[in-house]
Amino acid sequence: VQLQASGGGLVQAGGSLRLSCAASGRTFSNSGMGWFRQAPGKEREIVAAVNWSGGNIYYADSAKGRFTISRDNAKNTVYLQMNSLKPEDTAVYYCAAAYMRSYLYTRQNDYDYWGQGTQVTVSS
Repeated sequence: VQLQASGGGLVQAGGSLRLSCAASGRTFSNSGMGWFRQAPGKEREIVAAVNWSGGNIYYADSAKGRFTISRDNAKNTVYLQMNSLKPEDTAVYYCAAAYMRSYLYTRQNDYDYWGQGTQVTVSS
């Protein structure tokens, strides 16, 4: 079972990035999925989460209006579209899955599988 996060990089403030998280080994179409991030010297925090169908979504206050989480269950993939990026968005971004639990989850302890992380750096 593997979650592979990709799409990070270096972008100027105001720019956009689209992160992808592809699941392999098992189907995650019945699983709640989330994106978290950890900035240097800070604790890991939730950014966005989605239930199994995509019909129930949560955003952290820092992400509201700028980020969009979505999923394509046919491709076993969840996305995080990040627009209007700010230097304070700089962090390692992780995707996570609450395997076979279909609701939306905001606590890290609710997630069973984690991707390896992808670095997002926003320059001012």
